[in-house]
Amino acid sequence: MDRCIVLVDAGYLLGAAASLLAGEPSRSRITVDHTALIQGLRERAESDTQQPLLRIYWFDGAPDRVPQPEHRRLRVMPRVTVRLGALTRSDGRWAQKGVDAAMHAELTELARNRACSDVVLVTGDGDLLPGMMAAKEHGVAVHLWAVQAADGDYNQSEDLVAEADERRVLDRTWITRAVRAKDHSGVCAPQPAPRPEIAAILSAPLPESALGAATERPAPQPRHPTADPGHNGTEERLPAAKGVPTPKDLAALRAPGPQPAQPPASATLRWSSDKGWVDRPTAEPPEAASMPTLAQLTTAEQRWADREEDITTVGGDPYEVGQVFARRWVERLGDQGHLPKLSGMYPRIPHRVDGELLRYAARFGLLAHKDDQIDERDRYAIRAGFWREISVRTGVEHPPVDA
Repeated sequence: MDRCIVLVDAGYLLGAAASLLAGEPSRSRITVDHTALIQGLRERAESDTQQPLLRIYWFDGAPDRVPQPEHRRLRVMPRVTVRLGALTRSDGRWAQKGVDAAMHAELTELARNRACSDVVLVTGDGDLLPGMMAAKEHGVAVHLWAVQAADGDYNQSEDLVAEADERRVLDRTWITRAVRAKDHSGVCAPQPAPRPEIAAILSAPLPESALGAATERPAPQPRHPTADPGHNGTEERLPAAKGVPTPKDLAALRAPGPQPAQPPASATLRWSSDKGWVDRPTAEPPEAASMPTLAQLTTAEQRWADREEDITTVGGDPYEVGQVFARRWVERLGDQGHLPKLSGMYPRIPHRVDGELLRYAARFGLLAHKDDQIDERDRYAIRAGFWREISVRTGVEHPPVDA
């Protein structure tokens, strides 16, 4: 078949780009415009091989092979297929497992089936040498692309370089069309719109009642009054004040009138968050308990359509996830009288709805690298997106909390 196929080792391509632009091979140091990158790969491949593109295969690692937001964006692009290996942590470092084997299998299978006349390999791993040799034996021309090395030397296996039919180096000029170092003055991808809701939530101070609680409380007493505190008595330590306010703290900031320094012990329960244990009222307002969840409002047909949209359209940005969830909830809410009640609870989301929102967010890989917990800043972004969509749908603005 007179057409070309591109096989990309994302770990090599983006790691080498990070070394070139940021001085170290950490992908967290760079920002990638994946649309521009894929378009650049396609144009360069068709120009070098003089053949139309059949497909770009993007090989990458992911924890438990769960697609991350970037993978979700890539796999719905035209002529792009994403193949995921595992991403495992060893000795404090992340390593890909199974990516090279998957590239080898794909390369040999494509060549054996004569699916293309030219294959472009963007990789540096010598483990692909047998696959390259097998492809050549089936009459496929193999083009090997490298990313310009930061030190001017090779960052590819010398055997791989020697075996390739053609070789191309993607230089700094080409790379910076789609990739930038995060601390660079330029940006390759459009900057997201300002989100004052997130900034306000993260910067808002704790309410005075919460800040003063530690000083106003009496000193903790031993659990056994008759025991000597210096020996067998056990004192209960108070948790340190949190650096990031909770929705409950923000609600206290907005609530009119004097606030109690500490709610009665019988009216609170202990619940866990990423920052430890905090107090939460046991009973929400009656209107919160009566609000339906999204699952209760969704039919089987809508559930299927939602999943299709999640796979093909939703990128997985935390703020976007909150907006999508809120849009579906509002559109399916039969009793619109719930909306004013919900707005009156700002910035707290009813517990049942909030739990469902976070479970929905977990589908998009937001749990990855975080020990099965969503990062706290991502949680605030998810909830800020939820409230922003509620404001758009109801026309009721929720101004940022004043410091």
